[in-house]
Amino acid sequence: MARAAQVSPATVSRVMNRRSTVDVELARRVQQAAASLGYHPSAIAQGLARGRTELVSILVPDLGNPMFQSVLRGISRAAGVEGYRVLVTDSHEMPLEEPFLAQETRLRTDGLVLCSPRSHDQELLELAGKLEPFVLVNRHVEGLLAPTVAVDYAAGIRALVAHLAGLGHRHVAYLSGPMASVSNQQRLDTLHASAEGRFELTVLECGSMHEDGYEAADRALGTGATAIIGYNDLVALGALGKFHAIGVSVPDQVSVVGFDDIAFARYASPMLTTVAVPQEALGEEAWQRLSAVLRGEEPPADVCFTPRLEVRQSTARNPR
Repeated sequence: MARAAQVSPATVSRVMNRRSTVDVELARRVQQAAASLGYHPSAIAQGLARGRTELVSILVPDLGNPMFQSVLRGISRAAGVEGYRVLVTDSHEMPLEEPFLAQETRLRTDGLVLCSPRSHDQELLELAGKLEPFVLVNRHVEGLLAPTVAVDYAAGIRALVAHLAGLGHRHVAYLSGPMASVSNQQRLDTLHASAEGRFELTVLECGSMHEDGYEAADRALGTGATAIIGYNDLVALGALGKFHAIGVSVPDQVSVVGFDDIAFARYASPMLTTVAVPQEALGEEAWQRLSAVLRGEEPPADVCFTPRLEVRQSTARNPR
């Protein structure tokens, strides 16, 4: 292209990188040559030259979960305003793969958002220096200096427990999420503490997807529970599907609740009682902190959202 424009390669480089030190006539010739040759500058090459890629990454445990899709949407929209794009990596609920994936992804981008990582606290503390700058979402790790955006899951579970106890339920089954999930452990710990003196609690191994809730629903019903708490909305919606298939009426025979308030929860039949988490706001707040660090500024203080109970049609008084 330098030959076509009859200028030096250095002049082409300055024009393509929008430097203001190039003579107007020379810049016009370079732009005309680029247009005639169909040339488009390489974003990767420009990023290498500038020492940044204008890409950031997010690592999630399962992109099939609409919760993480909404967090991603929040980050992407906020980052796009500042000219950044987001690279997504899915660890497929494999905690042992997370450290490798996090490091590999971070090497290719300017910064990283770790969303609901499944790795142990100590692993994250040891890995932190290799991932900076990064932001932790949906998790709090004591001693970690990275900015954090979290949710008070305990408050959400306490609201669900009070709701079900207030409806007279005396036996509740919890369809437990992934074993490595810290948010699942927080839910479990709070359930055990809050259920004491209110109702009997049965915990069943389940998972995090529709099919997990579908498979576990009849097992939960077999415990004699009159209300079922799903680890998340996907699990609860899977249970609703199973009950519909086997002719169990919700909420006349059993109440079902979820967690997260994904969009599908509002369009289920019956509409799902759940705990609403500000999913896109998690992504937006994560970006605000990562953006500040990328600019060399002090990030905003850590934030922890309090979710709210959304009472809909899938819960009713204990039929017994």
